[in-house]
Amino acid sequence: MSTDIRDDLTRYLKASEALTRTASEVEQLGRSEAVETYRSQLDLLGRRLQTNPRAFREMFITDGMGAVAAEFRQPELSVEFATTLWDKLLAGNDASLVLMRFIWNLPLGGKRKFIRALDQHLSGRYPVFAGLSDGWPANSAIPPYVRTPEERSEDFELVNQGYLGYLSLGYTQREVDLLVWLEALRDKQCADKPCQLGELLAGRKEPKGGCPVQVAIPDMMQLLGTGHFREAMDLIESINPLPNVTGRVCPQELQCQSVCAHSGRPIEIGQLEWFLPQRERLVNPGGNTAKYVGVPDPWQLATKPPIAVVGSGPSGLINAFLLAAEGHPVTVLEAFHRLGGVLRYGIPEFRLPNSLIDDVVGKIEALGGRFVTNFVVGKTATLAELKDAGFAHIFVGSGAGLPRFMNVPGEHLLNVMSANEFLTRVNLMQGHQDDYETPLPVCRGKQVMVVGGGNTAMDAARTARRLGGHVTIAYRRTQDEMPARVEELQHALEEGVQLATLRSPREFIGDDATHFVRAAVLEVMALGEPDASGRRRPVATGQTETVAADLVIMALGNSANPIIKDSEPTLTVTTAGALELTEGSQATSIDGVYSGGDATRGGSTAVKAAGDGQAAAREITEASDLPAAEIRAMVARARRFSDLAGAANVITGRRELGQGIVELEVYAPLIARSARAGQFVRVLGEPKGELIPLTLADWDAEAGTIVLVVQGMGTSSRRINQLSVGDQLAGVAGPLGQPSELHRFGADQTVVFTAGGVGLPPVYPIAREHLRLGNHVTLIAGFRNADLLFWVGEGERVDALQAEFGDLLDVVYTSNDGSFGIEGFVTVPLKQMLDANEGGEGRRIAEITTIGPPLMMRSVSDLSKPYGVRTIASLNSIMVDATGMCGACMVPFVADGRLVRKHACIDGPELDVHAIDWDKFLPRFNLFKAQEAQSRARHGFA
Repeated sequence: MSTDIRDDLTRYLKASEALTRTASEVEQLGRSEAVETYRSQLDLLGRRLQTNPRAFREMFITDGMGAVAAEFRQPELSVEFATTLWDKLLAGNDASLVLMRFIWNLPLGGKRKFIRALDQHLSGRYPVFAGLSDGWPANSAIPPYVRTPEERSEDFELVNQGYLGYLSLGYTQREVDLLVWLEALRDKQCADKPCQLGELLAGRKEPKGGCPVQVAIPDMMQLLGTGHFREAMDLIESINPLPNVTGRVCPQELQCQSVCAHSGRPIEIGQLEWFLPQRERLVNPGGNTAKYVGVPDPWQLATKPPIAVVGSGPSGLINAFLLAAEGHPVTVLEAFHRLGGVLRYGIPEFRLPNSLIDDVVGKIEALGGRFVTNFVVGKTATLAELKDAGFAHIFVGSGAGLPRFMNVPGEHLLNVMSANEFLTRVNLMQGHQDDYETPLPVCRGKQVMVVGGGNTAMDAARTARRLGGHVTIAYRRTQDEMPARVEELQHALEEGVQLATLRSPREFIGDDATHFVRAAVLEVMALGEPDASGRRRPVATGQTETVAADLVIMALGNSANPIIKDSEPTLTVTTAGALELTEGSQATSIDGVYSGGDATRGGSTAVKAAGDGQAAAREITEASDLPAAEIRAMVARARRFSDLAGAANVITGRRELGQGIVELEVYAPLIARSARAGQFVRVLGEPKGELIPLTLADWDAEAGTIVLVVQGMGTSSRRINQLSVGDQLAGVAGPLGQPSELHRFGADQTVVFTAGGVGLPPVYPIAREHLRLGNHVTLIAGFRNADLLFWVGEGERVDALQAEFGDLLDVVYTSNDGSFGIEGFVTVPLKQMLDANEGGEGRRIAEITTIGPPLMMRSVSDLSKPYGVRTIASLNSIMVDATGMCGACMVPFVADGRLVRKHACIDGPELDVHAIDWDKFLPRFNLFKAQEAQSRARHGFA
C-alpha cells in the first residue's frame, strides 16, 4: 500500500471518530434550555421576515443611507458615487424611494451638489443634464420635449410632447420619471402657496395668478419629490378631473407660474399636471377608469337628485365629474355630435389630443354619468322643460357662441370666414382627412391672412400652415401686446407664420368674376394711450397698404349666443348678452340653474371655465337636500327623459319622390315634440359625413317621428338617400332656427307661397299653420316638368290639405316646360296676382313666402319689391354647426341703409328678401363647389 493511500485512510478514520463524537454532543446540547430558546427565537424571526419584510429592508437601508449621507458631506460627489447613486434611483424599488426622499429633504446646498454631479458626471449619458447646474434651481431646468419646427409644421401630431416626449429619444419610463422628479426638486415649498392661492394685491378683486381650480400644487410637488407619482395624480384628480386637458391649454404663465418664486424660470407646473395622468395610461393601461369599477350606479341608487349639465366643454365636464363622484345621476347635453365643446372644435390636436378629452368622458361614464349628443338646449328642450323632466338642478356651460366680425367692406366675399368655422371644419369635422366629407377652403400654396392676436388666431394660423398655406397674422397692436400665450406665438413663428403688426383690415377686395377674396387693404396703425385693458390703444395713421389674400380668417373673439336666453324670458343677462350671476355665486336668476365658463364670462380660458364648473358643483351639492321619495321620483323622470333624448335616429319610413329626391321618416322624439313650422334640423348621415341643414317637412309628436325630404346634391346627401328603413343616421339636432312668424289676416287677404321643386316640403307645414289660423293660402308650386311632381297626387299631402281646408286653399301648379299646370316659373302666376291687386281685383296679398332654388327666390324678391308686398325667404345657407357658433351661414343684409350680417341659423331661416343683398349672397352657394365636385367624383357620383 502506498504512503498517500495510508494517509488518506488515517484522516478518514479520525474524521469519522470526530463526527460521531460531535453528533452525540449536538444531540445532547439540542435538548438543552439555551438551544431550545435559540430555536424559538430563530423561528419567530423567520415569521416576522415573512410578514413584515420592509422593516428588515429599512434596517439595512438605514445603514446604507448613513454611508450616502457621509458622501454628501464631501465637498463634491465623486463620479463613482454619482453614477452608482443614479443607477440606484433608476432601480425604481423601495431603496430608490428612500434615496428620492433623502435628496428631497436635503438643504438647498445638498441639492445643488447633486445637480452639479449630474451635470459634471452624467451629461455624456444624458445630454439634457448639460449645463443644468448653471443657475439651478431658479434659472435652470430640464424642459419638456418639443418637436422641431421641421418635424411638426406639416402634421397634426402633438407639438409640445411634455416629459413623456423623451421616450421617443430612447429614454425609459423610469428615466422620464426621474426627469420629472428633478423638476419637482426645484420646488421651494413656499408657505404662502402663491402658485395655488395667488397673490392678493391692493385694489384687485381677484388675486394675481394662482390656480382657478385650486389644485394643491405644493402638496403635488412634495409627492412628486418623494417619488409618489400615483399618489400625486390621485391628489390632482380629486380636485380637477381634467389635469391632462388644463395642463395642456391653461395659460400657466398667467396663473400658477406667474407667481412662482422662481421668477426667472418658473417650475413647469402645467407640464407636471399633464404628465401624471398620461404616465398612468402608460404604466397602468385601463387604470384611468379601473378605479371606478364597482362604483354603484347613481341612477339605480336614486339617493341624490339628478343634474342636467348643458355643454361638454371644460366647465361642463368638471361639473359633471364632481357631481357624479358625489353620487348624483348626471346627464350631459351636448349640441354637437361629438363631445368636448370648444376643447374639441376649437383647439387643434397638435395642442390638445382628442384622446385626452375622451379620458375625461370615460371617467364620467364610469361614475354613471350619461351623455346625450345633438341636443340643443333652448331648442330641443328649454331649461324649464329640463326642470319639468325631473332634473333638480341645471348647470349651463354652453360657451360664448357667436363669432365677431369687423363689418368692413368685402367681408361678404368668399373665403372670408370666422376662425370658429375654419377650426370646426378641421378639428371637429376632420375636413383635412381624405375620407371625411366636410369641405375646406384651399390653403396649399395660398396666401392666408389671420386677423387677431389671441390663442384662437394662433390655432387658426398654425392649422392653415399645416394645410400648406403661406400664413400672415395681421394684428393692430405690436407683438408685445398680443394676448396669445407666449409659447403658442413662439411656436407659430418657428413654424413659419409671419406677423404683420400695427395693421388692421380696412377693406377686402374680391375677384369680380369668382367673388373670392384676393386682397386686403390694411390700415397702418400706431399705439396711443392705454385703454381699459391697460394696453396702448391702436390709432389709425391714415396710411394703408394692400396685400394679397386668398383666404381671410377672422379670430376676433365671440359674442354671447342668444339661443338659451331667448328661450327663457326670466333669465337675466348682462349688457353683453352673457348670463348674469348672483354676486359671489354661480347661480343665475332662475332658481336651480347655475352657469359658468364663457357663457357667463363672455370669453376666457379653459381653466377659469373649469374653476366655474367646480364652484357650481359645490353649490349644487349643498342645495341638494330633498326628501328621499321626491328624489326617487325625480330620478325616474330624468332617466326616462335621458333615454328618450339619447334614442337612436332610426329611419322608420322611406319613399322615392323623384329623381334624386327621397322622403325619410326618422325617429327623433324630442325634436318631434318641440318642432314648429319653419324650423330645420342639422343632419349627420354617417360619422365621416358632412353636416347638412334640412327643413322639417312634417312631424308627429305622438309617434316621435319627423319627415325630411333630401335632394341628393353632394356626396353626403346622396349617401343619406341610399339608406334604408332600419338604418340609423349618425345624428339629428334640432329643431333649429326661428319658427315662422304667423299673423291672422283678413278674410279678403291671402298668404302666397311660391315653392320651387324641393321647396314644397318646407312650405307645406308653414302653409298648414296659416290654414289652421284661418288664413286663406295660395300655394304656387313649381316643378321643372311633370316627371318631377311629388306630394300633389290624390290622397297625398297637398291634396289632403285641400280636402281638409277646402276654399281656404288655392293651389296653382307651374312647370318649366308646360307639361303640368301653367307653363313657366312660379313668378308667372305671382305676377298675375300682383297686377290684379294693383287693379283692385282678386284677394289682396298679405305677404309672400318663397322657398326653393336661390335664383327663384331672388326672382320672387325682384318681382314683388316694386309692389311693396312683404316677402320673406327661408334660407338654408351653407352651415357647419347651425347654432350660430361658426358664422358660416352669413347673409348680407341691409338694415337702416347699412350692410350688416344676418345668420340664417340664428336670425332666420326666414328673412326679409327685400333687405338681402342678393348680388353678394348668391355667390356663397358656390363657395365649395369645386371641393364638392371632387368629392362626388371620388365616390362615383360624378
